[in-house]
Amino acid sequence: MVFSISKWRRRSRASKANPNSTQFQHGDVEASQSNTQSALLLYAVRQPYEFVTDHPIPTSKRDTELLVKVLAIGLNPIDWKAPDFNFGIPTLPYIAGREFTGTVVQAASRTNSRIRQGDIVIVPSTDYRDLRKAAFQEYSIASSFNTIRLPRNISTQAGSILGVAFVAAALALGICMGVSFEDIEGGPNLLKLVRSIDPENLPADIRKECLEGIRDDERAQKGDFLVIWGGSSTCAYTMKQLARLAGLRNISVVDSSKHGLRLSSRDHIRPDLLVDAHDPERAISIIKSATNNSARFGFDTQGKETASQLLRSLASLHCFPNHPEEYSTSKLNSKLPTPPSTPAEANPSAPRSHLVGLTGLPKGNVPEDVALHSVPIKLFHEIPEVGEALCSWAERLLVKGLLVPPDVLGTVDGLGGINAGLDRLRKREVSGGRLVAVLR
Repeated sequence: MVFSISKWRRRSRASKANPNSTQFQHGDVEASQSNTQSALLLYAVRQPYEFVTDHPIPTSKRDTELLVKVLAIGLNPIDWKAPDFNFGIPTLPYIAGREFTGTVVQAASRTNSRIRQGDIVIVPSTDYRDLRKAAFQEYSIASSFNTIRLPRNISTQAGSILGVAFVAAALALGICMGVSFEDIEGGPNLLKLVRSIDPENLPADIRKECLEGIRDDERAQKGDFLVIWGGSSTCAYTMKQLARLAGLRNISVVDSSKHGLRLSSRDHIRPDLLVDAHDPERAISIIKSATNNSARFGFDTQGKETASQLLRSLASLHCFPNHPEEYSTSKLNSKLPTPPSTPAEANPSAPRSHLVGLTGLPKGNVPEDVALHSVPIKLFHEIPEVGEALCSWAERLLVKGLLVPPDVLGTVDGLGGINAGLDRLRKREVSGGRLVAVLR
């Protein structure tokens, strides 16, 4: 596929300017004179990515799709964990990379798109099965409803590490916890939006989460506590900001020796209560005492073990096992050691607690009055109404300075530097922010 610079210029002059387009960045459209590009390919699991220079430039298949020239790529833990542990790889050779910024060189053919040729955009690429949309290549395909225009006050590097964290945090809050963002710069009421869609149009594997995951009387409201275990991650960084905007009270459980000062000194992510994760039993005790055992919402970013600890921090009438491994090996006691004056069985009409696991959840022996959730991430790329609502809202938040990207902790040079960058992630040398691959 050969791109003509003169053709792009004619299209650009013919396109009408976007409303408020001066708030967003635009770049020169550099058309490729070739059908091929450089890319990183994974040919086998537990092997490094290989740099190639003759990979086909992807082409659009739908009238909502854009072609984007990649400028900066956010390096994500999944980029090394997937090949190392052999998961989330639908085919080989595989192209990874879940988020990037770039310049739109080919706009969508649909005329009512927010996105125009020349726009510099943030692309959260959550559709990992479509290799056309992967980040580890010079050109990538994106859906217009999954694309966020980059404001002038945000660098391309910072923008490249924001997208997936924003999408995951917004869906966890909006779908799993029922938070409405309507009073925050005209944000979406995601639960209402999703439940207005024909259920048959929702992906089957997340349909129950969307339609039955939380009752209306259980939805998070201003003043409710939200416990975030693993509060130093980029997703937690973004979730704290959205939760604060929604009026929730944040409790952040982190390694305070590494992250305590950073989290406490920044207004947009400062928690209402900072708890050291070094002694989980002590952390659980502090949370229960500080909230008078009333915290009903939890978000874990680390895995099954910490999610089990978080579960014990939430409000429940049940007595929990003392150790996380007991969730899969012993039966949960349904009564407290000293019988209370009223039965400890859960009241079906009482609001339940809700725990969202980003990477894992406790298995078995979960109290009836606690609901477990996984983030229905595919809503973003499979339901255009959801993707468009989140992306247009993200633009407004970024322009107003209400959403701040995570910290860029370093850069690597181009696609060829990505393997070395991922090695740093493997060795846990990067924490509290992200590395970025900068393409020239």
